[in-house]
Amino acid sequence: MDFMNKKVLVIGVGISGNAVAKIAKQMGAEVTLSDSKAEADLKYDLQDLRDAGVKLVFGKQENDLLDGVDLVILSPAVPVRIPLVQEAYKRNIKVTSEVEVAYKLAKSPILAVTGTNGKTTTVTLLGQLMRTRYPNAGVGGNIGMPLCEEALKAGEDSCVVAEISSYQMEASQEFNPHVAVILNVTPDHVVRHGSLEVYQQMKEKMFANQTAEDYLVLNYDDPKTRGMAARAKGQVFFFSRKETLEEGAFLSDGWLTISWQGQVCKLCKADELKIKGGHNIENALAAAAAAFLGGVRIPKIGETLKAFEPVEHRIEPVATVNGVPYYNDSKATNTDSAIKALESFDGHLILIAGGDDKHTDLTEFMNLVKEKVDELILVGDATARFKEAALAQGYAAEHIHEAGYSMDKAVEIAHNVSGIPQTVLLSPACASFDMYTGFEERGRDFKRLVKDLLK
Repeated sequence: MDFMNKKVLVIGVGISGNAVAKIAKQMGAEVTLSDSKAEADLKYDLQDLRDAGVKLVFGKQENDLLDGVDLVILSPAVPVRIPLVQEAYKRNIKVTSEVEVAYKLAKSPILAVTGTNGKTTTVTLLGQLMRTRYPNAGVGGNIGMPLCEEALKAGEDSCVVAEISSYQMEASQEFNPHVAVILNVTPDHVVRHGSLEVYQQMKEKMFANQTAEDYLVLNYDDPKTRGMAARAKGQVFFFSRKETLEEGAFLSDGWLTISWQGQVCKLCKADELKIKGGHNIENALAAAAAAFLGGVRIPKIGETLKAFEPVEHRIEPVATVNGVPYYNDSKATNTDSAIKALESFDGHLILIAGGDDKHTDLTEFMNLVKEKVDELILVGDATARFKEAALAQGYAAEHIHEAGYSMDKAVEIAHNVSGIPQTVLLSPACASFDMYTGFEERGRDFKRLVKDLLK
């Protein structure tokens, strides 16, 4: 991608926006980075951008920011519907995303993963798998590392593993991974995209530019993803936890198995995985499929699957206090993810749930709460609606506890009401922004409080 002597406007201060602004400047562009917030309201140290010569503009974004601009690059948090972006379209200024810039900068194939749930675990595992063949493989995107930086670091004769969100695909038009993985599609981010249908369309942009030389890995057990095969331009490779497939990655007699072009290979036993739950078997199958298509040898796939540890905030073991295990699943920011966490345990759960409510339907979630959860502890904005939904499904009022906006109080309640053979699980089914800057901060606060119980 040629930035030399181009005038570039990057919209949105953040991990991705800051990185792409710096790279464009280093490659010869005149770069302005604009954010609608005041600088004092941003959590980033921007001195390195100033030192690099990037112009910084904060506050109200006037249309004259676009004067003379050749390219607009959006951070993932910036929707295309904002007036400044719409004005750019009217002026026929090219609008793109940081991940698309990364794709154009990359000199090695990209293996990209998207889905409502399971992305980070799958990408982290896939990254470890690919590094058994390409030690310099890049791993970035929605996982927290700018994809453009990882693409440059990977260089030639390597690969780039990317976690891709629907936000990142909104302004992308040419992004084309050699291996695209779509794990699942369930209701989420409808406020951003307007409908579940548009949300799914953003996911499908992942494979819109593929050719017959590329691969599309799809979850056979999810009707929405299975149906995407009809629109695939590349070679479809299914994975399934529930069905034995003629070709694909699947579970057979307890073994994770790959069958492709007449070759059938056993990888490892499901009970040898260190990551809990049926959904993590699906994540492991998806990662194994992508790695296989990316050229990783079968023995290395099996070894890596068995050695892989749980990712932070994804059903992460924290500590055992007085014989009671505590798990951090702060990444469960929607009901579908929390349901998968509940299904990973046999029952007798003390569940901490709630937070910044996404207002999705709670019926299935609360039915499972009634089946699996001994005590329900609610926090944050969602408390009243979650309590009402639990009662509506017949959950006993005397087993519902309200902790307000205090994780400290939630952990204290959990400690007081729990005992052997119960398990304490933080799986909020909500975003975290009513109490924290993100699910990571929420999860680490929970872990700190749990570990304080051991003192």
